[in-house]
Amino acid sequence: MLIVRDLGIEIGARRILSPVSFTVGNGEKVGLVGRNGAGKSTLLSVLLGNTPEHLRITGTVQHQGTLSHLPQEPVEGGLGVEPIGLSHVLSARGLDQIDADMQHARHALAADPTDETIERFTSLEETFRERGGYEAESEVARLADGLGLAEQLLLEDLSSLSGGQRRRVDLMRVLYEQPETMVLDEPTNHLDKAAKGWLFDELEQFRGTVLVISHDLPLLDKSIDRVLALRDGQLREYKGNYTKFLQQEETRRLGEEKLGAHQDEQIARMKTLADSMRGQTEKRARLAKVLDRKVEKLQDSHVEVTKKERKVVFKLPHPPRSGDVPMTVEHVGVRYGPVEVLRDVNFITRRGDRILIVGKNGAGKSSLLRCLAGTQKAQTGVVKFGANVTVGYFAQEHEQLDFSKSVLDHLENATVVTEVQRRALLGAFGLKGSAAHQLPGTLSGGERAKLAIAILAASDANLLLLDEPTNNLDPASVEALGVMMHQWKGTIVAVSHERPFVEALNPTHAVLLPEEYFDLWRDDYMDLIERR
Repeated sequence: MLIVRDLGIEIGARRILSPVSFTVGNGEKVGLVGRNGAGKSTLLSVLLGNTPEHLRITGTVQHQGTLSHLPQEPVEGGLGVEPIGLSHVLSARGLDQIDADMQHARHALAADPTDETIERFTSLEETFRERGGYEAESEVARLADGLGLAEQLLLEDLSSLSGGQRRRVDLMRVLYEQPETMVLDEPTNHLDKAAKGWLFDELEQFRGTVLVISHDLPLLDKSIDRVLALRDGQLREYKGNYTKFLQQEETRRLGEEKLGAHQDEQIARMKTLADSMRGQTEKRARLAKVLDRKVEKLQDSHVEVTKKERKVVFKLPHPPRSGDVPMTVEHVGVRYGPVEVLRDVNFITRRGDRILIVGKNGAGKSSLLRCLAGTQKAQTGVVKFGANVTVGYFAQEHEQLDFSKSVLDHLENATVVTEVQRRALLGAFGLKGSAAHQLPGTLSGGERAKLAIAILAASDANLLLLDEPTNNLDPASVEALGVMMHQWKGTIVAVSHERPFVEALNPTHAVLLPEEYFDLWRDDYMDLIERR
C-alpha cells in the first residue's frame, strides 16, 4: 500500500506535480499514465523514496508492507551474490546468500561437527526451507517458461545477455519475490506477444497491489482497475481501465467546454447590460456596479478547459545524398567465448532502403547493429561503406549518450550552430525549457530516447542504424517516429518489435536471424516482429 499526502514536486522553475493526496490500496491495480516528459519517472522515484538533490519535494509518502520495484534500466551486475541470472532472481528472497552461507556451514560441519556448527547449519537450512528454497528450482523454471527465457541462460553472466533476455530476468526477480506491492516501470519492454499475454495473466491473478507505468495499451486495459493521469503538473484519478479513462477524460473535457462556453455567454451578456446602464440614472449606475461584481466573480471561478493533447510530429532534415550502395555486409560472424551468435551474415543496402532485422531475443540483432555501427568488432567478416556515407546510430541502451554532459551540450558538435537553434531542435522532440540543462541520468527513458533522436536530427547522417528506438516512448511518439522515418530520404537498418512503428516505417527488406537470410519484405514477416 502507498499513502501519499500533499505531495508536490518541482525541478528548477518547473512544477512537475502540484500538491496532491491519494492512496494506492491493498489489491488495487493502478496505471500511471502521461506523455513522455510529463514527470512519471520523477514521480515514481519520489514514491519509491529516492529524492535526488535537484528536486524540491513537499508532502509525505508512506509505504505499508513489502515492496518490489522493476526499474527501466537494469542494475549492472545484478543484485545477487554472483553476477548471473539465477543468483539475481534468488536474491529477491535472499536465497542466494543463504545458499552460499549453507555451503560454508556444511564444510565447517564436516570438518568439525560441534554443537555450534550443527546449530549454525540447522538454522540456515530451516530459513532456506521457510523461504521456499527447496521449491525455488520449479518456481524459477515456471517463470522462465512463461516469459520465454531458456533456463540455461540463467547460468550465464548478466552482462552477456541481450536487452530482452535481461528484461525477462529482472521481471522474474520481481515476480519471484512475491511482494505485497509491485511497482513496474515499462514491464513489457522487449517482450514478445506470448510473454506479454503471460504477464497480463500473472498481474491479473496477483493478489497484491500493482502500480505500473506503461505505454503498452493492452496491459493497461487488461490488468488495471484505476488510472492516475499526470499532465501539466496535475494528477487526476479515474476508476476503470485505460479505455474507460480515455472515455471519462473526453467526457470531462467536453463538459468543461460546455460549462466554459455558458460562462462566457453569461459574462458577455452581463457586461453588455452593465455598459448600457452606465451614465444613466443613479439607480441604474448602482445596478451596473452590481453586475460588474458578478462578472468579476464569474471570471474568478471560470472553468479552465483542458486542452486536447497536440499531435506529436517529429522531423529529420533532408540528408546529404549518399552513393547508390551505402553499405555492404560480408560474412560477419560474432562469438562470445564459445558461443557463436552470428556465423555468416551477408546483405547489401541500396540508397533509400528500409531494412528490418527480425529474430528472437539472443539471435544477435543488437550484436549485428553494433558491428555495423563500429562499436563492436566482429570476429569474422567486414562492413563496407559506400561513397559519401555518414552513419547515425541509435543504441538500445543509449550508450551513445554522455551522462556527464547536459542535454544541450550533446549538440555542441552538431550542424545546428547557435543555442537558439539547438533549443528549438530539442523542443521539437519534446525537450523544452530547463530540460536543456539536465543531465541524461535525470531524464526519463522516453526523454533519453528523444535526445538520441534529436542528436541524429542534428547530424549529417544519411544511414541510420536503429536498435529498438521506440522503447519507453508513448504511443503518440511511436507513431510519430515511424511516420518520420518513413518520410525520411536516407537509408535505414532497424531492430524493432513495435508493430505500429514497423507498419509506419514500411520496410523494403528483412534480415532474418538466426537463419541469416536476406529477403525482400513480405507481409507475413510482420507477425515475426512480436515473437522476440
